[in-house]
Amino acid sequence: MSDHSLPVYKALSSPARLKIIRLLATKPYSIKELSKKLGISQTITLRHVNQLRAAGLLKFTKEGKSKISHLSVDDIKIQFPSQIQSSSLSSHQVDIPVGLYTDFKVEPTCGLADLNGFIGKVDEPKYFMAPERRNARIIWFAKGYVEYEVGNFLEPGEQVQMLTLSAEMGSEIPMSNEDWPSDITFTLDGKKLGTWTSPGDFADTRGKFTPLWTPAKFNQYGTQVTLIVSHDGTWIAGQKISSTTIDNLTPLPSRMKLRIGIARDAQNQGGCTIFGKGFGNYDQEMRLTLYCS
Repeated sequence: MSDHSLPVYKALSSPARLKIIRLLATKPYSIKELSKKLGISQTITLRHVNQLRAAGLLKFTKEGKSKISHLSVDDIKIQFPSQIQSSSLSSHQVDIPVGLYTDFKVEPTCGLADLNGFIGKVDEPKYFMAPERRNARIIWFAKGYVEYEVGNFLEPGEQVQMLTLSAEMGSEIPMSNEDWPSDITFTLDGKKLGTWTSPGDFADTRGKFTPLWTPAKFNQYGTQVTLIVSHDGTWIAGQKISSTTIDNLTPLPSRMKLRIGIARDAQNQGGCTIFGKGFGNYDQEMRLTLYCS
């Protein structure tokens, strides 16, 4: 239970949106069909549907000129803070600016941008070496990886009980495509944490914090992802994505290497976009937190 869950809670706080979920549980509907069922205008219906989509509860497909809405989840699990997250534990939080990677290997389409514009030329990997990359607030690549070195600020005697990584991420395709799955893999110090499948690359509405200079058809926002490594395995959105536990990672080195990328054997080779502070729907950098006893 965290602030990152607020879009889901807000999406479920409307009788109209709950009715949309009940309707979509029976079969997919177009915006026009939902509007007729709800007895409200298509404009307001689309606004409700977009909020459900932004919360990750549904997705769109296209049939001709119509947008068809489908449920993308079967259930929602709310996990209340457990003893391992109690106030008796200390925590060390590190924000990771998206441009401060220490290693990379990327292929087009690719690029970086700061709050004022693109850094170098897009689709030319050499600009990932530009000194201005430290100011980047969004990066994207079709294939490859970026790697970050993250400091370990544990105090003597502290033992790690859980690790979390939160970030706003999406797929990567020229312009955008809301139905463009991509298998994004996370590793820490060479140990695979797991793979998360991004549903797409979204530009149906402008990101809440995305600068106005960004072209409207350019990917505007992603999906907020929180990866949890506990004693029971690695989890994302209540789903266990691997059997890697915190015990497999400890003792942590003084400089941890976090790699995010597309594996060569990934089934969905849909690229990766990482949104930092000033882009997307969440005004924050990637964030790694260690919970210790």
